[in-house]
Amino acid sequence: MNLKLNLAVTLFMLLFFYQTKAASTQIDCLNSIIQKKSVYDGQKKARIQLLEKKLAKISPQNAEAQYQTYLALYEEYKTYEFNKALFYIKKVQQLCELQNNDQRRSAAKIKLAFILVSSGMYKESLDALLQVDEALLTVHEKIDLFTLMARNYYDLADYTKDEYYAPQYNILAGENISRALALTDSTGFNYNYYLGLKLLKEGKIGLAQERLTGIAKQPDLSEHQKAIVTSTLSDIFIQGGKIGEAIDLLATAAMADIKSSTKEAAAMLNLSLLLFQKKDLKNAYLFINEAMDDANYYGARQRKLQVSANLKIIATSKVNSVDEQRRIMTQFTIALSILSLIIIVFVLVFYRQLLKIRKADALIRETNHSLNLTIDKLKESDKIKEEYVGYYFNINSEYIDKLEHIKKSVENKLKHKEYEAIKLIVGKINPSKERQNLYLQFDKTFLQIFPDFLRDFNLLFQLEDQFQLPENGELNTELRIFALIRMGITDSNTIAQILDYSVNTIYAYKNRIKNKAIVPNNEFEDYILKIKGL
Repeated sequence: MNLKLNLAVTLFMLLFFYQTKAASTQIDCLNSIIQKKSVYDGQKKARIQLLEKKLAKISPQNAEAQYQTYLALYEEYKTYEFNKALFYIKKVQQLCELQNNDQRRSAAKIKLAFILVSSGMYKESLDALLQVDEALLTVHEKIDLFTLMARNYYDLADYTKDEYYAPQYNILAGENISRALALTDSTGFNYNYYLGLKLLKEGKIGLAQERLTGIAKQPDLSEHQKAIVTSTLSDIFIQGGKIGEAIDLLATAAMADIKSSTKEAAAMLNLSLLLFQKKDLKNAYLFINEAMDDANYYGARQRKLQVSANLKIIATSKVNSVDEQRRIMTQFTIALSILSLIIIVFVLVFYRQLLKIRKADALIRETNHSLNLTIDKLKESDKIKEEYVGYYFNINSEYIDKLEHIKKSVENKLKHKEYEAIKLIVGKINPSKERQNLYLQFDKTFLQIFPDFLRDFNLLFQLEDQFQLPENGELNTELRIFALIRMGITDSNTIAQILDYSVNTIYAYKNRIKNKAIVPNNEFEDYILKIKGL
């Protein structure tokens, strides 16, 4: 029954969480990067503020400095905010008109066309590009012109997606890329990327993948370069049905866009659509909202329309999914309620058995505890007996030797009738001194058995009331009384006989000591009995 119950619960957890699980660790990384989006945008804004401060300080007569600063501000804004980029490229065009510089005028039209195509204004972008006089351009500007023309036509082909115009747009795009490649360094990023893009659009998937993968592995790519390469590579994997790999590539592209504060939102949008296909509605909804925020911020008209259309679809599916999950949750809740009742019955049975086991365990522990205490007391008693048996054998042996020596001396003196000498022998016997020696031997033996007795005894008193031993280690009367108690001699009459005091004197000593203690009088002797021996 327990095995079936565990399997049922496990199945429920797997079914419930399956749809919400992320398909890739790259998705987790992207979610983490999104949390830091304001940091990267803050860096972008800081650079813009520096340029705007620089612009404010430039003299109106210094047209060249204004021109260069306007261009720098345009470069910061061109993938970040359309209206600002448009504002500054218009400023550049005004200066070109004032300077009557045809070369710069043509270059400015290319830059204007870039932001127009980025915002989805394909006709306006082509109109601007077709007005450019190629003869006035530098080599790099010609490359920009041809690649931008190619992008324009490719975007138009993707937008129309028909059987008549789209192929024509792709042909025109390919022709412009060929013109750009003829002018580009074959070892550089632009050459290899646009060649890979051209091969992809021509259907040469293997060659395109090989070319673009080689670029993606380069360690010195900028974030923007990384974004466009991985985003383009994702198209190859999508065409090959490898959606998991495509999701990872688009997540990488989206992270690069965030780090470079690029607001065109293409990678984030495409990623959300793939996740929507994979039924990962949670992340699809999150990412398409990010794409919508970026499109609104940048002001890309075509992208806003594209994102908003898909946002409605994903949002509707998410709502429907939530309703479906609630229905499933209701069914599982009922099933779990039944399982819970079964579990409760088993728990009650187990609990009753557990109570019985606990009672038995408590009895066993109590018995073991009592047994251990008894064993400890027996060990201690054996130790005391061992020490004091040896001690009394030595004392008795010494006294027998003394008596034998006195007996021989007296017999010898009686034999020779030396009665005065006998008196001298008897006079040398000192019972008080002998008793004192007996006590000293007792003290020595006791402290060997209980070396920490004085330390533990002093813990029961304030510092000023604690005891100190003399150098010879002799216990005073108070300590000796409680030493006898620690050895188990608790009867006051017996203690009085051993120490040669009256019973009242013993009581007086005990009460005086107990009154100084920091523990209650009636518990004092219990503390004494707890002092450990060796």
